[in-house]
Amino acid sequence: MHACVLAAGKSEQLALIRAHPELAGKLAIDGGLTAASRLEQSAAGLDKCTPQEFARISELNHAYQEKFGFPFIIAVRNMTKASIISAMEQRIAHPFDREVNAALDEIMCIASYRLNDLVID
Repeated sequence: MHACVLAAGKSEQLALIRAHPELAGKLAIDGGLTAASRLEQSAAGLDKCTPQEFARISELNHAYQEKFGFPFIIAVRNMTKASIISAMEQRIAHPFDREVNAALDEIMCIASYRLNDLVID
């Protein structure tokens, strides 16, 4: 899968990135996430954000989307709310191409985790 994604054209890669839901966003609030996403975000504590944490994540999500034209993507497994917010704050300063690569790497990491879960189960 990794090789296939890397071999895809830039427009296909961006379509894959843009298909991802916003972290702790509307889909999460409305219960529209996949079971895997819901579990991962819950384990990271994103379903238990304080109003200040939620406001900061929302602010960073908006700024990130405005800058890059796609949602912030991170494999939240084994992360905390604080480490996720820190990563958002750091990555928003990156140039576009670096963030495209980071988003693709994170998608591959998420896919690897989920495939591993299926094999183990």
